[in-house]
Amino acid sequence: MSSNKSISSQITFLYFDDLVSVIPFFEETLKLELITEQDAARIYRMAGNAFIGIVDGAAGHWQARAENAVLVSLVVDDVQEWYDYLKDAGVRLLTGIKRPEIAPVECFFFEGPGGYHFEIQRFLDPETANAYR
Repeated sequence: MSSNKSISSQITFLYFDDLVSVIPFFEETLKLELITEQDAARIYRMAGNAFIGIVDGAAGHWQARAENAVLVSLVVDDVQEWYDYLKDAGVRLLTGIKRPEIAPVECFFFEGPGGYHFEIQRFLDPETANAYR
């Protein structure tokens, strides 16, 4: 692929009915760095060149929905630490920490604002884990 066709970063956008009410989750609970603030959206750095944007559903490309088929996976080094932190922060945990048979990961799921589901995971295979650092 030619250099002018390469992808330099990635942004996942989530849509909300009340944008202001979900800002504390991304800034205070997840402690994400705000990169861009627009009238109807805010974009946060997840890691490196991966970003998540939160959008006012009344002004964005999509509208917020009661049920969302999006899973945001956050790759971390210490799953237990994140589990304890989010539990103490009052975040709605959907599962305990598990090691599913279908993938060599340690993970758990939780619900964020707007009904979006998030996963905290750690790859158990060192070579795979290094690919996501």
